[in-house]
Amino acid sequence: MGEGVKIIAVNRRARHDYTIDDSYECGIELLGTEVKSFRDGKISFPDAWAEIINGEIWIRSLRVAENPFSSVFNHDPDRKKRLLLHHEEIKRIKRKVEEKGYTLIPLSFYFKKRRVKLELGLCKGKKAFDKRASIRERDVKRDIEREFRHAR
Repeated sequence: MGEGVKIIAVNRRARHDYTIDDSYECGIELLGTEVKSFRDGKISFPDAWAEIINGEIWIRSLRVAENPFSSVFNHDPDRKKRLLLHHEEIKRIKRKVEEKGYTLIPLSFYFKKRRVKLELGLCKGKKAFDKRASIRERDVKRDIEREFRHAR
């Protein structure tokens, strides 16, 4: 990712369930108390996804826990959040999503130059046999590396 990047959370399940064709770095529009929760790592996004509404990309099912130190000015933990991308990128993504089988899945959240960033993946769902094949490839690769280490 580069220097000055602090990873908050990674969606490992997305890499297992989907093939990632393309990924985009985008900002996310947050409230002040949400940023505090991001700093504490109190987010949950196992089933999160993004959709395009009126030329804007919104992320759904991203739960940002309430901050216990901000009394009445707290945020709604389940509200949808707007993602910040260039207009050309949104048009390119919209064309891909309109094709059959593509969806937008958040892959990771991180801080970059004190701003919360999101890696958004343009993904296609894997079938069961694809998942088994990728697990088999990973196991074979692990065995080869183990044999190579023991041969030294």
